[in-house]
Amino acid sequence: MLLLALDTATSAVTVALHDGARVVAEESLADARRHAETLTPMIASVVASAGHRPGELTDVAVGVGPGPFTGLRVGLATAVTLGLTLGIPVHGVCSLDALAHAVAGSGGAPEDFLVATDARRKEVYWASYRCSAGMPQRISGDPQVSRPGELPDQIRALPAAGRGPVLYPDCFAGALEPLDVPAGALASYVVARLARGHELLAAQPLYLRQPDAKPSAGMKSVLPR
Repeated sequence: MLLLALDTATSAVTVALHDGARVVAEESLADARRHAETLTPMIASVVASAGHRPGELTDVAVGVGPGPFTGLRVGLATAVTLGLTLGIPVHGVCSLDALAHAVAGSGGAPEDFLVATDARRKEVYWASYRCSAGMPQRISGDPQVSRPGELPDQIRALPAAGRGPVLYPDCFAGALEPLDVPAGALASYVVARLARGHELLAAQPLYLRQPDAKPSAGMKSVLPR
């Protein structure tokens, strides 16, 4: 196996290469405004630094969000294009789950914790997790988007990873690392689930609300009345 993992659902552009046993190369850049310019060169750099060529890839894994519309579609479009070009499978992963996997693998993770990422508009994308046998299990159901101050008290009382507790420290009990999805954790999560025969998501965006930009409802006349 030679799995390329990437995520653009959070503030970071992140890419990693996993050989089925370990992460062999990884790069990340926290810059929410340069996903498109950064991702492709970063993929080339990660693959080359591990001594491989793109044609050797066997799988692609990509974070499907939730995340801001523009950044998220950059990663998904790139992953799907690679899969089609190389004729290899593309595995989708909830980006909150990948971040939770990073928390669980960091050592000393709390039994129960929250992942809360920046959803803009003064909101966060969030889900709560419980560590079981070293794997995070989502216990709050599907990912949700909320204003931090409107989260249930029992949710706000949990230590939280992601940028949510950094942006809104008064709304969360405490902050955990990491702030953004690390592609190495996403890759390890996918490898572990494939080894156990678990299904992964389709490479389709997980949007929890409509994009800010919407097409016009109709043409406006410029002729004088």
